[in-house]
Amino acid sequence: MRIGIDILENEIIEQYPEVLEILLRDHTTQKNIFWATNNYQYLGKAYNFSSQITAELITAENGNIIMPRVQKDKLLQQSRSKEMAEVFTPSWICNAQNNLIDNAWFGRNDVFNTEIPQDNGTYKWEVKKEKIHFPKGKTWQDYVRDTRLEMACGEAPYITSRYDSTTGEFIAVENRIGILDRKLRVVSENVDTSGEWLKAAQNAYKSTYAFEWQGDSLLLAREAMLVTFIENYIVKFGKEPLLKSLCYIAYIISWNVWQMDGLKGVIPDSCGGITISEVDLFGNVKTENSFCKGCMDNNIFRHNGKYCLIKDWTKKDLTTGKSGRKIKFVDLLKSKKL
Repeated sequence: MRIGIDILENEIIEQYPEVLEILLRDHTTQKNIFWATNNYQYLGKAYNFSSQITAELITAENGNIIMPRVQKDKLLQQSRSKEMAEVFTPSWICNAQNNLIDNAWFGRNDVFNTEIPQDNGTYKWEVKKEKIHFPKGKTWQDYVRDTRLEMACGEAPYITSRYDSTTGEFIAVENRIGILDRKLRVVSENVDTSGEWLKAAQNAYKSTYAFEWQGDSLLLAREAMLVTFIENYIVKFGKEPLLKSLCYIAYIISWNVWQMDGLKGVIPDSCGGITISEVDLFGNVKTENSFCKGCMDNNIFRHNGKYCLIKDWTKKDLTTGKSGRKIKFVDLLKSKKL
């Protein structure tokens, strides 16, 4: 695959059959993710807000429709910022905030890199070259399995920093600072065989979550995570992973990075009025219109929209016995796990 900031859907579908369809899947609706934006409606009905994103709509002659925000028209960038509060964070800020999380986890500072202040008020970072050492009572496997979540992830700059989302500058694998980038670095430093690496990398992906409203940004985030897997495997072993390994990573991503209204815990725009009809003993029909109580009361547990499903990979499915139990995201809030 050609390495660059814009991951071309045509290349994915040509080189990795089946993978794009997996990345487009929404497991809550059992359909594809949908646009959830009117930015593309000028292209026709299939690109309306509520229309599903299919491979045919974004490949072949349509292969350049979805692109990173930094490559979009400036007016479109401003429109999305105004309408959807779409603001992308510079990599140096992502790094600083991810460092704070790791400082707390490791109990010491500057584990993965050292931040260097610049004259303009920003920061650069210098990557620590030595192997990461872990505090007493914690192992590299614990770090890889530690659950992390990026909210309203956009193109997921906190998860994988393939490029600076504000400048478009490509970042080499060894200099990346995302949540997943750090986990995969730890994996590569501690295993030598392909089989061990794949198993540990799968655990890294299973413990990394994100959600996003807009379908195009969600797909970009999923694609970035997939290509991050390919790039790290190539750096470690000098060749691309097998298609079956890519398909499984794509499957994990399709569960862990999902489409959701983060304020409601439901599929975007799925709440609405419900018409209830009842027939009394005399055959009279009584109709009552009911509005979403969650929207009216601002109560995340009372929406009538479709609540989003994710997988807890630490538990087995009660029906199949396989790894990964389906749960509603809002149930994590009830159990105070978030």
